[in-house]
Order: sequence, then structure tokens, then C-alpha cells
Amino acid sequence: MVCLGNICRSPLAEGILKSKVDTSKVFVDSAGTGHWHVGDEPDKRSIAVGKKYNIDITQQRGRQFSPKDFDDFDLIYVMDNSNKENVLALAENDSQREKVKLILDEIFPGENVDVPDPYFGGDTGFENVFKMLDEACDQIAKRL
Repeated sequence: MVCLGNICRSPLAEGILKSKVDTSKVFVDSAGTGHWHVGDEPDKRSIAVGKKYNIDITQQRGRQFSPKDFDDFDLIYVMDNSNKENVLALAENDSQREKVKLILDEIFPGENVDVPDPYFGGDTGFENVFKMLDEACDQIAKRL
């Protein structure tokens, strides 16, 4: 799960998907394309909306996406088209590029819909993002 800073959307996506899969068989992680929040805990508003739905993301810490992630993960879900471009720029071959998918393509196939970044908005934005990611993660979990 990849977003810009790895403190809002991708930590929620990580926590949501972990709550829907057998984590002894499926490894789920998140990262940001930027470096600003490496080592930081998720945004307090992401933590709060997660807790509202019994998902604890307080142990997560921000990290930056790296080319090694192409080797470590079978699927790389990005939150928006800008993140997708940034991740694809690090890909070295078609096999790596094929792993990168917009997460909302799970519920809006081929429509290139972005998960809005709630960082500069209020709490409602985090609630809306949670609901989008929850629905997308339902679809992902069905195939894992």
C-alpha cells in the first residue's frame, strides 16, 4: 500500500487489509513515495478512524518506498495516479510495472479513480477514505 507520506491513506489501507486476511499467509505493509515522515506514526486522524472500526494502526511507522519493494511484494497498490507515476519511475522492467495497481481500480475498474488525500481536510475526509479503502480491500481479500 503506497501513498505520498505514509501517514494517512496507506497506513489505513495496510491496517484494513490486515484485518481481512490471514496475516500468517499474507504479508501486508505500506510505504510512502516521499521521505518526510520516515519513522513517524500515522496521522492521529487515521489512527482515530481506524480505532472507530476496531483497527489499530498505532504500531506502524512511516517508511519510504524503495526499488527492493518490487522484489518483496507481489502486488503494489497505490492510492493515486501521482503515486503510481512515482512508483513506476522506479520500476526496472515490465514484470515490476505489472505489480503496480491503483487501489480503487478494485471497485472502479479502469476508471483511474484516486483515493483523495485527506491530510489537509477535516475528519470527514478520513472517514470517507476509510470507507473507500475498506470496500477496495474487501475485493483484494477475496482473491488472497
